[in-house]
Amino acid sequence: MLTLVVGGFLGSGKTTTIINTGKYLVDKGHKVAIIVNEIGEIGIDGDIINKFGFDTKEITNGCICCSLKMGLRSTVITLFNSYNPDVLIIEPTGIAFPNLIKREIELMDLGEGAEIAPLVTLIDGSRFKHLLKEMKHFSTRQIEDAEILAINKIDLMDNIQIPIVEESVQQLNKKAKVIRISANNSDEKFYSFMDMILPEEMLNRSPDTKVQEMKPKEMGRTSLTPANGISLVSKKDMELIRDEQEIENSIDASGVATYATEYKIKDRVDIDKAKLISREIMTNIKTEVMEHSPEFIGHIKMFLDSDADTVKMNVTAYFEDPQLELIETGKNETPKLKILSAISNMKKDELVKIVDTFATDVFKRYGIEIEKLDAHHEHGHSHHH
Repeated sequence: MLTLVVGGFLGSGKTTTIINTGKYLVDKGHKVAIIVNEIGEIGIDGDIINKFGFDTKEITNGCICCSLKMGLRSTVITLFNSYNPDVLIIEPTGIAFPNLIKREIELMDLGEGAEIAPLVTLIDGSRFKHLLKEMKHFSTRQIEDAEILAINKIDLMDNIQIPIVEESVQQLNKKAKVIRISANNSDEKFYSFMDMILPEEMLNRSPDTKVQEMKPKEMGRTSLTPANGISLVSKKDMELIRDEQEIENSIDASGVATYATEYKIKDRVDIDKAKLISREIMTNIKTEVMEHSPEFIGHIKMFLDSDADTVKMNVTAYFEDPQLELIETGKNETPKLKILSAISNMKKDELVKIVDTFATDVFKRYGIEIEKLDAHHEHGHSHHH
């Protein structure tokens, strides 16, 4: 099993990249599993990845690399033992330190054939200067830790800016390989990216060939043995993990307020009305957020189920217009509204009030009844910065 960790700040394009990587691998005849880590109680990206036919295991309510060490550990081992994918892709939240996740995988002895791909950090080239201004310490740390730096969204950049960002990124991490990609396009740049992160035997395999054994890499520590899904961790390693948790709580280090919520929609909503409602909620949330954090960087994602298909709204910075796209889901039996928000330099209680107020007010104005669903877990972190 090859494990691939794809990190990057909020809104850098991780989910799109992972879906396209998964498709590429499946087309080559490989079995793919994906672990999605969401901030907050409500999982969103896992829904999208599932719609593309991949097996996902979603971890919510925290960050893989700090509060959910054992959650990640047990999830990886369960997938390894019960599903045994050729490739396991892990999407950390955008306010994680991905190198800690890779290190955690290295602590697991997954046996012969286990391999870890180079650590990938995606960088949204279109927001790079804003990201450094608003989140300099945190984003620099993500860049410095990476082994491959993929400058994404080059299709949204001026040509003159691309080499400038490329040089700046390389200066921050001289050892990493730097590549330009546009995750939305499966073009030559994307295939070059695949060549860089995947072992040669995975690139060459066609769907009708047998599973090939991969040569395992030497791992730093191998103290965890999977046995019928039971994980065994040495006392020394547990102390090491606890020390890392105490020293590096990435969510708190990021200074980002996060809030995820979910509503059940009690009335049917046609697709045109769903688009109108989505635009109105997102525009109102963004406008009000800017009153509190005028130059915010982060991610506001919203999914609204209509009676057929799902409307996705997305915005990642103060200077962007919210983007709308349709996800073909067919008939939604229990339509829901899901909103995930993560905003730089803002207090969580302010963010919660803004999201809840506009979600309920807009639906009320359209005469549609909604009901807020209780989160399954209490969030383990306080984000008052």
